Amino acid sequence: MKKRRLQWLMAMGMVWAACFLFPARFLTVPAHASADDRPIYIVHVHDTINPGLQDFIEHAIETAEKDRAECLIIELDTPGGLVTAMRGIVKAMMNAKVPMVVYVSPSGAQAASAGVFITAAADVAAMAPGTNIGAAHPVTATGGDVPETMNEKVLNDLVAFVKSIAEERGRNAKWLEEAVRKSVSVTAEEAFAQNVVDLVAQDLPDLLKQLDGWQVQRKGYQWTIHTHGKAMVPIEPGWRHKVLRAISNPNIAYILLMIGLAGLYFELSQPGVVLPGVIGAISLVLAFYAMQTIPVNYAGFILIVLAIIFFILEIKVASYGMLSLAGTLCLILGSLMLFHVPGQPFRVAMPVFIPTVLTVSAFFAGVAALVFRAQMKRPQVGVEALIGAEGTVTQALNPEGKVFVQGELWSAESDRPIAEGARVRVVAVRNLKLHVTGINDK
Repeated sequence: MKKRRLQWLMAMGMVWAACFLFPARFLTVPAHASADDRPIYIVHVHDTINPGLQDFIEHAIETAEKDRAECLIIELDTPGGLVTAMRGIVKAMMNAKVPMVVYVSPSGAQAASAGVFITAAADVAAMAPGTNIGAAHPVTATGGDVPETMNEKVLNDLVAFVKSIAEERGRNAKWLEEAVRKSVSVTAEEAFAQNVVDLVAQDLPDLLKQLDGWQVQRKGYQWTIHTHGKAMVPIEPGWRHKVLRAISNPNIAYILLMIGLAGLYFELSQPGVVLPGVIGAISLVLAFYAMQTIPVNYAGFILIVLAIIFFILEIKVASYGMLSLAGTLCLILGSLMLFHVPGQPFRVAMPVFIPTVLTVSAFFAGVAALVFRAQMKRPQVGVEALIGAEGTVTQALNPEGKVFVQGELWSAESDRPIAEGARVRVVAVRNLKLHVTGINDK
């Protein structure tokens, strides 16, 4: 009995061991395999920092998180760009659930202005030899200085922002502050020596070699990057990102808005032409899509719409050009204000603004003049066209008879007798009967 009990206990122990150990082994193997299969994603950024690029970077981070990528590498070459877009990219990078690597590459590339903030926000910041980083002092979209009343406010805000990034990532906060305040710039080797970036890599394979085994630490988060034998997967922008990156420039958005309003105005003033209305509608849709990502001063937008209303009223009301003048004034003021938002140091560039306003204003005024001339022109067909027409008497008028006018024979009457063959002029039409007078009558 004791021997059988011992055999039974041993059998039960083996069953329980199988129940615990087999699932544990079953679960750990796929987890280890999935870690080996994690890809390394890479995006190439050789562009200004704009809302379209922000949308693309956010999409790339979401894709890397969803696919549990080993890391996401941003190959960067930028002269800078919009502060709002830069802040959006930095926010997405700082909160990403995968390690973020920024690699300023290839040789000759730069991480200037907004690119400094993006590089500093990376978990691992790298540069290729022959590249440079710095010159992050804020300027307007046209390259000019920020207005004096706003300069100190914007400057202090960006300094605080870059210092907070430096503290979070353990970088040289003093140098980053000088890059913003004094526009200092350094080479890749100098940036590495001053703890602005973490490493210098000759090329992408060298970068991957140095990243292998790199420890990424954040608050409550630690990750060891493994790059050996991992697949490199590029993330390409889709058509949506390409379109948005192209039209999110304030100058392009403004031109699209003007084309859209001009097309719809022409279609309303000349119904049935179709093509201007179609082009205008498409341009307006693209302009509104771009404005979703660009800070817009709605007072400026309302003034532009009011300008279009004035131009349309010029067609209906004889204002002798006063409505066209008011429309041009509203168009100029609205264009100046459209992208001029407090705290945002960018607007429509003057080389784009001046010819666009002049061309669009001339177009609106020209169309209004053509429509007004068409309205004032004497009718060419119908009963109204007979008034003032000349003809010949075919049957003597005493006081009624027949006259031949504009290729047709009409019943006519006159206040005095007119002989056959005499020339007459139509002065009125009553119940399809012409009232005429002799051409030589006083």
